[in-house]
Amino acid sequence: MPTAEKQTVLNEITENLKNANGIYVTKYTGMSVAEANELRGAFRKGNIFFKVYKNKLMKLAMEEIGGYDKLLPSLVDQNAFAFVEDELSAPAKVLKEFTKDKKKPEFKAAFIDGEFYSADKLEALAAMKSKNEVIGDILGLLMSPATNIVSALTAQGSSLVGAVKTIAEKGE
Repeated sequence: MPTAEKQTVLNEITENLKNANGIYVTKYTGMSVAEANELRGAFRKGNIFFKVYKNKLMKLAMEEIGGYDKLLPSLVDQNAFAFVEDELSAPAKVLKEFTKDKKKPEFKAAFIDGEFYSADKLEALAAMKSKNEVIGDILGLLMSPATNIVSALTAQGSSLVGAVKTIAEKGE
């Protein structure tokens, strides 16, 4: 049975998991304090909640909620967790950029919208478009045909008016 303090942390983790559409697991062993602070800052800048929790408490929360079975084997070593609600690829982009010059932290796994992503999927996750980018693309596609039709009608209309005017002038 967890102590009152551990129960509070367990409740916090459970709430974070319930509110998140995605969770990223990173191994931060071997990072200096400066590197860890820099990484936290990068996540904070992207409005991503990033925190270190004990694996045992994370496992208890995941088991309580259910559905995280594929992620449980990743809960070894010292881990930090990034919780995301909307921009599901944002942590991957932060990790990819941060690890470009450094080899730490090590991306271990992600669980996004019920799907498990292993450590070798960081590039694919980072390449995913954000929700806003996808909406922008869809709007662009929807607007494109309308713009083309209006342009065609305008061009046709001006040609038609010109043709009718020319015919009318010839008839005079």
